[in-house]
Amino acid sequence: MTVKGARIDLNMLALAAAATLLALGASGVAWAQSPAGSKGGGTKPAASKPAAAESKPTAPAQSYAQRFAGLCAACHGANGRSEIPGTPSLAGQPSFYAITQLFLFREGRRANEAMTAVAKTMTDDDMRGFSEFIGTLPPVPAPPPAGAVDAQRMARGKQLAVEHKCVFCHGDDFSGGQQVPRIAQQREEYLAAALHGFKDGKRPGYTRAMSEAVRPVPPADLDTLAYYLARFMPTAK
Repeated sequence: MTVKGARIDLNMLALAAAATLLALGASGVAWAQSPAGSKGGGTKPAASKPAAAESKPTAPAQSYAQRFAGLCAACHGANGRSEIPGTPSLAGQPSFYAITQLFLFREGRRANEAMTAVAKTMTDDDMRGFSEFIGTLPPVPAPPPAGAVDAQRMARGKQLAVEHKCVFCHGDDFSGGQQVPRIAQQREEYLAAALHGFKDGKRPGYTRAMSEAVRPVPPADLDTLAYYLARFMPTAK
């Protein structure tokens, strides 16, 4: 199936749809929190929930804050800002994106031994609870990068972000929204690995949009994009 020339993996869309139902089962919090849900992206879903979501109430947010501290903070940081190479920061990520990734890990569609082991222990309510809590974590500024910032490389990264329409989905400030992740000030090596993974077909996405977007981009340019996004600072308003 194609839409405007881009191939769509129907199997991945089915998985994403299932993750969407889980997210909307959490009282529509993911939708309401996301910029995409408030910028002409459609009407907020009705209050009715899928039958599975009504089987038992989601646990209080406080309990998931405590569980996050015990289960997730060691790698992703107590405030969601990761200090471990290769481990993404979760601060500022939309809850809808978080639940989608947990779903992909649980179903074995994303390959990461540690995350798969954690996600496989999660019930649907757990995925809702953890993702809702992640959605409450405000963005945490990254520490100043070591050494001087390469102004020429930053300029090239900005040019690439415009050329390849990164802002179209991730926003002018790269804060993402709904199923689209925040990439501003994400760890550079994680961004680079993700971009190369999409290009090589090793990293699944919500749809094939990212794989299609980065396929023609030279590897060196992907590294430059990661460098730029990791150091991106939004313009003060």
